[in-house]
Amino acid sequence: MKIIKNSDSTAFDNHHGVDVRKLYDTKHAMASHMTISPGQSLKRHTTPVDVFFYVLEGEGVVEVGDERETVGADTIIDSPADIPHCWFNESTAPLRILIVKVPRPTKPSKFE
Repeated sequence: MKIIKNSDSTAFDNHHGVDVRKLYDTKHAMASHMTISPGQSLKRHTTPVDVFFYVLEGEGVVEVGDERETVGADTIIDSPADIPHCWFNESTAPLRILIVKVPRPTKPSKFE
């Protein structure tokens, strides 16, 4: 059994400038933990694979395609491959999200 703690993972540089830590990375899937601080947002982009986001803590605004929704903890958001998506933290508290990409992407995301 392999156990991975978010606190033991190292944040990696990304186009968004937010705290992202890779937790799981195999050829079949990839999972990361992302923290978006108050006032931060992600750049609108597409991924070449399906993604789902699970909100662990906080509240944020998510856009997938032409839909925009405010979501909170214990919510899953499905983001199909090649559909633009982004996140905004317009609250005063951190927004923590588990990101799962299936299968693991072999091409980079595309930014608008």
